[in-house]
Amino acid sequence: MKLGRRTSSEAPVVRRRASLGQRLRRDRTLLLMCLPGLLVLLVFHYAALAGNVIAWKDYKPYIGITGSDWVGWENFEVLTSGDPAFLRAVRNTLVLTLVQTVLVFPAPIVLALLLNSVMSPRIKRVVQSVLYLPHFLSWVVVVAIFQQVLGGGGLINTFLRQHGWQTLDIIGNPDLFIPLLTSQVMWKDTGWATILFLAALAGIDSSLYEASQVDGASRLRQLWHVTLPGLRGIIILLLILRLGDSLSVGFEQIILQQKAVGLDASEVIDTYVFNHGIAGGGWGEATAVGLVKGVIGTILVLGANKLAHIFGEQGVYQS
Repeated sequence: MKLGRRTSSEAPVVRRRASLGQRLRRDRTLLLMCLPGLLVLLVFHYAALAGNVIAWKDYKPYIGITGSDWVGWENFEVLTSGDPAFLRAVRNTLVLTLVQTVLVFPAPIVLALLLNSVMSPRIKRVVQSVLYLPHFLSWVVVVAIFQQVLGGGGLINTFLRQHGWQTLDIIGNPDLFIPLLTSQVMWKDTGWATILFLAALAGIDSSLYEASQVDGASRLRQLWHVTLPGLRGIIILLLILRLGDSLSVGFEQIILQQKAVGLDASEVIDTYVFNHGIAGGGWGEATAVGLVKGVIGTILVLGANKLAHIFGEQGVYQS
């Protein structure tokens, strides 16, 4: 046997990369399945971006975009003019964003840790199914349920009234509007958001827990040194995405309950755009506000993603 000589059977196999046409024919079924979603994305997200041009126009719906006069940066003056309605919307948006980031964002993490500690798979599946259900309800149904329970004629006040006790003003109380919104969001979406964290928990190597037990680590130590580091990547990813959407705090949820508490307590940037733009006819100014909000959200995502790279995390994308 001669060394250093390769026989024909040992020749390396060179795989030719499939051409674009071959890949399209191979994946045509999957591509056809994705086509409706792609069309919706193109029409309602990308093609609709062209409508932002009315931020620089005195837009009149009855004469159209092309017939409306250019006004330059005049519509953007609402951002710096000190308009009380706009400042009120910004203040309420920032307060809601802060409260929901501090209270709502960690809730799925805590719930996932609790579910992961349940030993019985059957109990875990039942609890997960129950917690997932509210996510599939529309905000109209969720608001109606809360009104039936907490409203003036709801279950709680009916019970208090029947026993001669003082009723509670919750639904129509402006001071309780932010806690009400936060509790609705937590009830509706916390269970569904646990899916990602449960998947991340399942991916943590069980040998790490076994090694920590051998070293005498308590459950709290295992949580701090094994579980949370295993969840760090997904937590940072979702936090970055949350920052990008931080100025959107639930238009449908708020607009359904706005009349009960008034604009002072409930007006946010999204409802300001609706009330001032569509309902009030200030199309150009509302578009300018919405455009600036989108730009700020993009900057927050890019900045948070860069910060994640600095701390050694992958973030949303690799630069």
